[in-house]
Amino acid sequence: MSLHDYFNYIIIPILGFSVILIFIRFLKGPSLSDRVIALDMLILISICIIAVYSIQTSQSTFLDIAMLFALIAFLSTAAYAFYLEQRERK
Repeated sequence: MSLHDYFNYIIIPILGFSVILIFIRFLKGPSLSDRVIALDMLILISICIIAVYSIQTSQSTFLDIAMLFALIAFLSTAAYAFYLEQRERK
């Protein structure tokens, strides 16, 4: 089994199934915190999918896009943490 077969038959279906489960959690999330964490996980899985695609096509420019997504995910999580901290002070 080559690396491309491993990506196509194991990794990509697992990532797709996890996207479905996390999207359900995003829709059903009982609190805002659950939805923010689910959104952060969706971005993380999209980074993984982009990285797998970059490896399969041997184009490293997609890794730059994945790094931008990671930066956006980090900044959004930090902004949400700041929001929660400010809300608790009032």
